[in-house]
Amino acid sequence: MSKLYIVPTPIGNLKDMTFRAIEVLKDVDLILAEDTRTSGKLLKHFEINTQTQSHHMHNEHRTVENLVQKLKGGISIALISDAGTPAISDPGFLLTRACIEHDIEVDCLPGATAFVPALVNSGLPNDKFVFEGFLPVKKGRQTRLKLLAEESRTIIFYESPHKLLKTLSHFCEYFGEERIVSVSRELTKLYEETIRGSVKEVLAHYTSKPPKGEIVIVVAGKK
Repeated sequence: MSKLYIVPTPIGNLKDMTFRAIEVLKDVDLILAEDTRTSGKLLKHFEINTQTQSHHMHNEHRTVENLVQKLKGGISIALISDAGTPAISDPGFLLTRACIEHDIEVDCLPGATAFVPALVNSGLPNDKFVFEGFLPVKKGRQTRLKLLAEESRTIIFYESPHKLLKTLSHFCEYFGEERIVSVSRELTKLYEETIRGSVKEVLAHYTSKPPKGEIVIVVAGKK
């Protein structure tokens, strides 16, 4: 029976792979991977020999129609990203929407997503929160920050290490130096750490100690 499976993969520690995820990836006819080289290491580790095909932000607009036709033809496909749950700041939305429009069943497995542990261990309110993902690099960034400055719920961002200082500086400017933040990096990996404090304090920390690895920033809402 044709079906699209959305399969989360570990964000760092391979032990976070679920038994069900391994089973699905072994059983489907095709695996769509954001980067086949990166995913190849994961698949080899779990002895998964299913055929893989590249599916990333630069080609997904062109490949969706063909993939829908394959699914309508009766094959089963699993979608994975380099790390975490597909479609969360990664490719996946376009294909999922297309499958729903064509009455193709979509099954999303539960699994790793970086912002959940970052939010929970931040110590900030997590009963209500806003997930922003990556801020606009240039166009729209200022407008977005001005809007979020008034947000009362906890706010979650993804950021790359080489842009962290710039983003924290913007938080100082738009949110205020005393707004509380929590920066988690290298989640589930050997050098995992979370630095908490005011924006000013966390900016000072990473100014003296340049960050490495994938980063999640959790910001307190406006009081």
